Amino acid sequence: MEKKNISEAIQHLEERFTKKVLFQKGDSVVFVLNFMPGQKLPAHTHPGADVYIYAIQGTGTITVNDADQRFGEGEVIHIADDEVFAYRNSGDTPSSLYVAISKLPSAAYAKEI
Repeated sequence: MEKKNISEAIQHLEERFTKKVLFQKGDSVVFVLNFMPGQKLPAHTHPGADVYIYAIQGTGTITVNDADQRFGEGEVIHIADDEVFAYRNSGDTPSSLYVAISKLPSAAYAKEI
């Protein structure tokens, strides 16, 4: 068993969004993405993987296959391997997303930034 406190992964920077890895086991990774207002995650896919995102705090806009939706605290979404998605903190306060990716397409997806 391995236990961590998610609050340690909530770290916001003014100059860019952050990614803090909590667990990486086999073909899966769990991490927290942190955004200041206006910061964004560019559109991308995760070929061969399933992505689950839980909004820990804040409000943003999630775009899946060119469709924008409000995505805020307490909401959870599943994104399939072929869906193109992006996220932008469109709120006035910092936002944090808990992300779980199963069946990693490559090791690059598990690196902190």
